[in-house]
Amino acid sequence: KKKKKKKNGRNATPENMPPRACLGLYTVNAVYGDTIVMPCSQGIPTDLMFGKWKYEPENSSPVFIAFRSETKKRVQYDDIAEYKGRLSLSENYTLSIKNARISDERRFVCMLVTEDNVYEEPTVVKVFKQPSQPEIIHPANFLETEKLKMLGECIARDSYPDGNITWYKNGNILQPVEGAVVMSLQKVVDQSTGLFTTTSSLQFMPTKKDANAQFACSVTYYGPSGQEKIPSEPVVFDVHYPTEKVTIKVLSQRNTLKEGDNITLKCSGNGNPPPQEFLFYTPGESEGIRSSDTYIMTDVRRNATGEYKCSLIDRSMEDSTAIIVHYLDLSLTPSGEVIKQIGEALPVSCNISSSRNATVFWIKDNTRMQTSPSFSSLQYQDAGNYICETTLQEVEGLKKRKTLTLIVEGKPKIRMTKKTGSNKSKTIVCHVEGFPKPAVQWTTTGSGSIINQTEETNYVNGKFSSKIVISPEENVTLTCIAENQLERTVTSMNVSAISIPENDEPNDGNREKVNDQAKLIVGIVVGLLLAALVAGIIYWIYVKKSKTPSKHVNKDLGNIEENKKLEENNHKPEV
Repeated sequence: KKKKKKKNGRNATPENMPPRACLGLYTVNAVYGDTIVMPCSQGIPTDLMFGKWKYEPENSSPVFIAFRSETKKRVQYDDIAEYKGRLSLSENYTLSIKNARISDERRFVCMLVTEDNVYEEPTVVKVFKQPSQPEIIHPANFLETEKLKMLGECIARDSYPDGNITWYKNGNILQPVEGAVVMSLQKVVDQSTGLFTTTSSLQFMPTKKDANAQFACSVTYYGPSGQEKIPSEPVVFDVHYPTEKVTIKVLSQRNTLKEGDNITLKCSGNGNPPPQEFLFYTPGESEGIRSSDTYIMTDVRRNATGEYKCSLIDRSMEDSTAIIVHYLDLSLTPSGEVIKQIGEALPVSCNISSSRNATVFWIKDNTRMQTSPSFSSLQYQDAGNYICETTLQEVEGLKKRKTLTLIVEGKPKIRMTKKTGSNKSKTIVCHVEGFPKPAVQWTTTGSGSIINQTEETNYVNGKFSSKIVISPEENVTLTCIAENQLERTVTSMNVSAISIPENDEPNDGNREKVNDQAKLIVGIVVGLLLAALVAGIIYWIYVKKSKTPSKHVNKDLGNIEENKKLEENNHKPEV
């Protein structure tokens, strides 16, 4: 039984209890799932008999849950289902409740009973539960401009007390806008746990600028230390918007195109998602070719030059681009293998046709020529491989070339020379020209010996020479024979056995020129004999006339003077 409080304050308060101005409420803040600790904050009376804890339900009688006897030193817990196994009462009458629940949020009272008084002190328990991190559920696959669409729901589960949800776009708080930003908040309590689940749905009408925008939400709730906030992870939504512009491009690794290249046209729209099909228009064609965003042309020719277009399927918008296919033509006249005779004329022309100015140059036998070839009278050195090459400097890889293989043919021609050495040997050289290369043979008449074998020089520009060295014992005739597919040519030279040093002496054509020193000596001897004969005749006439009569003296004297003059004149040739 409860004892009434005595009105006398001195008798009511033990000596060791601190005086209290009033019995105020003591509040304990607990975290859901933790242990609630409620001290009986008033002092323990010296004459304490026992202590009790009770809670006071709303609109109901108090319920006792724990008892401790100070005299018998024992603890007793009332058989209350929701607190079974959760209570602990210490010696200083501090009550602990394990595994705090939302239902524990109520008014508890600590009662200390003495022989004379009953002391009560109430404690209010507040339980707090932090919600889970909010998340955006049921997100839209995409958003569309000019359409109000459900973006998603932000949900924060299991909180106490309930919380509030705020939406953000790119870190800025979203405020409701009629017809563009619509929010709806819903809170649900779990009857078994008493925890709140808060849900906020967001309907949003995006603009094109909202592409790649980050949307997030946060939950604001109260905890033991005050108001707190937990943000969600941001989510990016795909924003669909119509195409406003079409663009056509030429996909190429080079800046210029040439014949034989492949052309790839790429058409694109700036909408999201971009258009997947387009109409492509080639130069001069009014009907479009339906294709994906790529149109390919292979091995293009110069007639592919022109304006290309692409448009949307509904032809609502289009774009165009100009394409130039560069070309380069080269014609060489004559070309291939050409056979001409020496001395003939050969006109050569290399003409080009191109989309831009081209550079032309000539190459002969792998050596670049300074000027274009021109042949008014062909010579053997004109033969060779000629290449006319042209390039367009502005177009990578555009190069053309054609080849002329010139063959200059000629009948064999021979020129013979000889030279006498100091050792009685004579060197005879047969200078030969002609094409194809003539074969050379030597023949000799008379006696003598060939000192060495025939030697030939290199065949250059249709010319070479064949040489032999002989030491004749008597006058001989050497014959040089040169022959190719066109003709056979023969030239001879007389060589004397007399060893008098001589200079080179040419022998042209088929005529035989004998310049042997022996013939010169024979000519001089014959000349002297003829001069002696003439002198003898003159002298005989002179003697005969000197025996005539004196009357003819003057006449004879005149004749004698004439004869002297004649004789002097006759001696001049002798000299």
